[in-house]
Amino acid sequence: MTTQYGDRPTGQQRQSAPQGTATGNVLSIIAMVLGVISLLFFPIVFGVIGLILAIIAKTVRHERLAVPALVVSAVGLIGGLLLGALLA
Repeated sequence: MTTQYGDRPTGQQRQSAPQGTATGNVLSIIAMVLGVISLLFFPIVFGVIGLILAIIAKTVRHERLAVPALVVSAVGLIGGLLLGALLA
């Protein structure tokens, strides 16, 4: 901020938007989507990738939706395997 007297600073700090709000839960959301997809298609591939992403989101990035992503991915993996075994 400047004053009416030129480019002299006023001493006030500018407030900026919080960083990372738009990308806060990306890994968790991807893990949930992969967990749902793994119910019907290739549960070993999509379920395992979803679990890995959910674990990374929980331990490294500390995302808010990491625990539900873990649950959805695990249920998708196990449910997809059971559904595949019943229909095969």
